[in-house]
Amino acid sequence: MPRAKRSIQSTTTIDDFSLVWNLHREQQWFTADGWKGVAIHVKVAVGVRRELFLEFPPVITKNIDALRDAPPRVPVTAAMVEAGIREAIAAGWDPGSRGQPCFYQVGESQD
Repeated sequence: MPRAKRSIQSTTTIDDFSLVWNLHREQQWFTADGWKGVAIHVKVAVGVRRELFLEFPPVITKNIDALRDAPPRVPVTAAMVEAGIREAIAAGWDPGSRGQPCFYQVGESQD
């Protein structure tokens, strides 16, 4: 039986935008894509603006078997989420714009 999703939510202010973020998805196994890491949903606290989904890389340990073992719970910290938000902004996400949600893979664009 799958474990219940944690209830993690916080607020932060970045570049004069008051943002609210919460846990969207725990790390899990997808048949087509394999392991996917923790996903965080970020939105502007007031008003309807463009949302962001931060997808962190999965944490894989040697003892994870996709069919039997539950993946480790990845610690989600405010500093980790804020760094991901800043990375997404640097990559082009504008929290003040309108439009469809932006999906950003954290750590993917670091060259």
